[in-house]
Amino acid sequence: MVVFGIACACVLVLAPISVAAGFTGAAIVFVVLCGILVATTPAVVVTPQEFRAGRAVLPREFVASAEGFMGDEATAERGTRLDGRAYLCLRGWISPVVRVQLDDPDDPTPYWLVSTRRPAQLVAALAVTQG
Repeated sequence: MVVFGIACACVLVLAPISVAAGFTGAAIVFVVLCGILVATTPAVVVTPQEFRAGRAVLPREFVASAEGFMGDEATAERGTRLDGRAYLCLRGWISPVVRVQLDDPDDPTPYWLVSTRRPAQLVAALAVTQG
């Protein structure tokens, strides 16, 4: 929605030059901003060897457990229950979160908190034992 608003503002800025320049500039700005947003969106990926959340990578052997939260519980996990040492991969427009407990004695990070639209599927994927 913000990208569309910025593109519309481009029309207004460039319209005094020409209406065609306004719509052309708006189209270019819209495509470029959409590309930037898609390229910079953090991905959440689970493979048999590792768990990726954004740029961070966690070997699956250090995943102790995972628990999903939705609604008020998710808000509490991101707020009052949040441990300051936790790794966060949160997107403001995605409310549900999954807390992934770590089992790594050398890592001071107690857990990862990752926002996802499908918390049950992420928890299930992380629960599958390595083969």
